[in-house]
Amino acid sequence: MSDKKTDQGPSLRENLGINRDMKRRTVLKAMAGLPVLGLFGIGLLNKREYDLSKKNSIIKELGLDSLELPKSDYGQTKPQGDLIRVGFIGFGTRARQLSRALGFIHPEDMKSWQQRNLLNDWLQQEYLNVAITGICDVFDNHAEDGLATAENYTRPGGNSAPKLPVKRYRTYHEMLADKDIDAVIVATPDHHHARISIDAAKAGKHIYCEKSVALHEDELNELYATVKNSAVVFQLGHQIPQSVVFQQAKEIVKKNILGKITLIETTSNRNSANGAWVRHLDAKGNLKPGSESSIDWKQWLGEAPEVPFSVERFYNWTQWFDYDTGMIGQLFTHEFDAVNQLLRVGIPKSVVSSGGVYFWKDGREMPDSLNCVFEYPKHDLTLMYSGNLASSRSRGRVFMGHDASMELGSNVIIHADSGSTRYKEQIKSGAIDTGSPLLTYNPASQQIDAVSSASEKYYASRGLTTTTLNGRNVDVTHLHLREWLGCIRNGGTTSANIDMAFEEGITCIMAHRAYVEKRCVEWDEVNKKII
Repeated sequence: MSDKKTDQGPSLRENLGINRDMKRRTVLKAMAGLPVLGLFGIGLLNKREYDLSKKNSIIKELGLDSLELPKSDYGQTKPQGDLIRVGFIGFGTRARQLSRALGFIHPEDMKSWQQRNLLNDWLQQEYLNVAITGICDVFDNHAEDGLATAENYTRPGGNSAPKLPVKRYRTYHEMLADKDIDAVIVATPDHHHARISIDAAKAGKHIYCEKSVALHEDELNELYATVKNSAVVFQLGHQIPQSVVFQQAKEIVKKNILGKITLIETTSNRNSANGAWVRHLDAKGNLKPGSESSIDWKQWLGEAPEVPFSVERFYNWTQWFDYDTGMIGQLFTHEFDAVNQLLRVGIPKSVVSSGGVYFWKDGREMPDSLNCVFEYPKHDLTLMYSGNLASSRSRGRVFMGHDASMELGSNVIIHADSGSTRYKEQIKSGAIDTGSPLLTYNPASQQIDAVSSASEKYYASRGLTTTTLNGRNVDVTHLHLREWLGCIRNGGTTSANIDMAFEEGITCIMAHRAYVEKRCVEWDEVNKKII
């Protein structure tokens, strides 16, 4: 995601002299479409006073005068408690990202980041007091990458960072049996997630598991029961709740700014080979490394059906249902997490899915065009998901309420609805213009303001990778791991805990079965099973 910042313009504090007692409150830099008819003969000062009066009236009416920005102690405290020794199970591309979020960087990435002027910012990342002491991967190249990453002592924390030996384990069972491992990060292909997490919980290891959590209902039920009956801290790999934008959206929903929400539309579009999980070729079109001599193919397959060794399957595993649920497991999971974290909708009553392989005719099972409809009659709500891998058109994530709609991306954008009951009088008087955004929240400025350019709206429609805390641009994956480690040390509940993971897992399995079986799939709430 681009770090490009839009021109925010002068603030209301500068233009309108807002009192100092508003200092810690959200500032509205502009409300859309305030009328100026009849003001042309009035002096500039009087016009400003008139605008301010109208704006303050709207702010008070919406309850935004008490809308506080989330506070964070990020960068102001040091982690309390003992050093946590972490083992990685799987060390592919995502694991390299997770290791950077923990404070460990591969030497090659370090050189690249230094050339791109990113290394110094990463070195300012909060020190988490962890050590990577174990690496397990069935591919020798990946295992070597993990060892090189763990043994690179250039990291946040400087000289205070521990220099502990790191060991390669040939199987994850060996790692789980080692008393010198406190917690594991599961970053394997998806078909291993549930089984490894079950075994880790039984071994008493804390778990950070990448999504999706499970491919089958029986393994998800076993994982849920195992974690609930253990003392381990579980965190599913979703970082959206850590974003300041997301936290602000929660406040907006809590204050009922949108009115009754009955429809949510979430989308994800990509238009590249890599985005469609064609990843077995390098930038020059050559086959990536890997053979039966360097990859333990039997272990990689695990409980999946036995097939001959294939470099294509190894790198492009997302394309086959033996190893993943495609866009549902890879992309929709993020959308569901955002919706469920905001509204706590839980498991839907029913799901229908449709689509097909319409563009990438390469033998895949995963559809490249997918549409799913999730019904929540108890919440008077429908959730719609649409994904496409042959178009990069940005379509966003929209929560539609009776009084207003909210687009949630890297910004929050609110539009009042022309049929709103709550804002009827303001719309009628012209104080609120439904053709323009009512307000937006921009995390970079730590203020609420109006959309000022087309580019800002474009970035607002994109997903989140970083957020702004105390003036710093911070990786949300780093914050998600930080939360997990904090709960291990101090107790508490992670945001993507096993209950949230179960609800997401069931929902995704329902959507996948609806697609594969070409039927409406339902959740039996009484017997707790999919029918």
